[in-house]
Amino acid sequence: MKQTIIINDMELIASNVRAESIMKNGQLRTKLNFDFKVTHDMYHDVTTLLYENDFIVKVPDKNLEFSAVITNYSTSITNLYEPGAVGDFKLELTEKES
Repeated sequence: MKQTIIINDMELIASNVRAESIMKNGQLRTKLNFDFKVTHDMYHDVTTLLYENDFIVKVPDKNLEFSAVITNYSTSITNLYEPGAVGDFKLELTEKES
């Protein structure tokens, strides 16, 4: 099922969305895993956003909103500069310490 995930006001259409609570440094934190497609046209904007690594994450379908950083990230392709290219991105975001 596809869901919208908003990271710093950028909307991503995600699949395999999994949210869970984890214990980190004695505090309960939200961890969010999801997959999304990145096209040639959106590659620059997405990678620029991810390099910031300081996010406000919203998942409207799950009533979630939290500050997060990347704890795991991968992509199926590293060169999305070619027109028509599409990459599969996997992202894990964990709630920041307060």
